[in-house]
Amino acid sequence: MRLTRAESKAANKRALIEAAREIVGREGAKAKLEDIAELAGLTTGAVYSLFGGKNDLMVAMVDDYTGPLDVRSIEAAEPGMPLEEVVAEVARRFLRMSADPQAAGKLLFEARVLDLVLNDPALLGKLNASIRSTEADLAALFSGREYGGAAVTDEQALRLARALKALLSGLGQSVVLGAHDVSEEFFVGTAQALVTPRVLGPA
Repeated sequence: MRLTRAESKAANKRALIEAAREIVGREGAKAKLEDIAELAGLTTGAVYSLFGGKNDLMVAMVDDYTGPLDVRSIEAAEPGMPLEEVVAEVARRFLRMSADPQAAGKLLFEARVLDLVLNDPALLGKLNASIRSTEADLAALFSGREYGGAAVTDEQALRLARALKALLSGLGQSVVLGAHDVSEEFFVGTAQALVTPRVLGPA
């Protein structure tokens, strides 16, 4: 079945983003446009045609990457589920992602991305926007749920999301690196320990 022009363009963009992710994962800031295009089965001219250049491709790659905690993989919890149980489910999912055989490659990619973006304000801005978006998606799972006899506000949910994401990222790295044999009980208990007035802050 022949692709339409729009479908072909979308497929080529996806191929270049995936290729960029693989090459950056290996080379970091030393990633070459020629290698990315070759891996994607396209020419460097296609990169300029589709993205405008290497930097814009890198921006698209960073923007496309959801990070270690892909909230989209977490099924929408029932509205009536207690806040602590939603936090527990997020922790369980994160532990499973951290224990996945491909997690080491993702961690290496994240390190390479940091190498790439720290000296590039445009890329750093995109990465920060992606982080904030992930935190907002996570906060949406918490907002409105009952805690302490009241509904969790958007601001409280965002504070909890930021703290939880930072905690789980650190614990997850220890799992990926094999530094600690972390049980699900520890993962969940530590995550739920953040559900306190001190973390949530005022309503």
